Amino acid sequence: MRCEWANSSKEMQDYHDKEWGVPSHDERYFFEMLTLEGAQAGLSWATIIKRRQTYRLAYDNFNIEKVARFDENKREELLADKGIIRNHLKVDSSINNAQIIQKMHQNNEKFSEYIWNFVDNKQIINHYSDISELPAQTELSQRISKDLKKRGFRFVGPTIIYSFLQAVGVINDHIDTCDFK
Repeated sequence: MRCEWANSSKEMQDYHDKEWGVPSHDERYFFEMLTLEGAQAGLSWATIIKRRQTYRLAYDNFNIEKVARFDENKREELLADKGIIRNHLKVDSSINNAQIIQKMHQNNEKFSEYIWNFVDNKQIINHYSDISELPAQTELSQRISKDLKKRGFRFVGPTIIYSFLQAVGVINDHIDTCDFK
């Protein structure tokens, strides 16, 4: 038994079963999920998950230091890549966000620790009986979104951030009947 949203494809099932709601502290993974969640804005997660491997290739496996150094030529290459979402605002935000995370690293601050500090390093485990009960955003995602924007991050609205928190396991929203809770 799994959350019903994950049954549409093998990729969605694998993501649900192995990643969604699983606590992570990996900087690369955090950047990957922030980038993919931002790319997903206005689209379905299924659209993004199908392109995940292409994103990994295009973004040097989400190596923060490399993406932070992407220049105008690399930006144009990304905008021409049919395997990713070629929205210039989303592409620009991913490079911008890598640069901000890189600055955090230069100041001995980890992006993952910064996010986990909002919940005192304790996963939030919600209890819902149906997927329709899941919120699109919460006070927590609004607070994190606001703080990220102050730091200069882009494509980090409260709905994107709520999905991001689920993706990196800060929040576990598997429905109560899900075997992966």
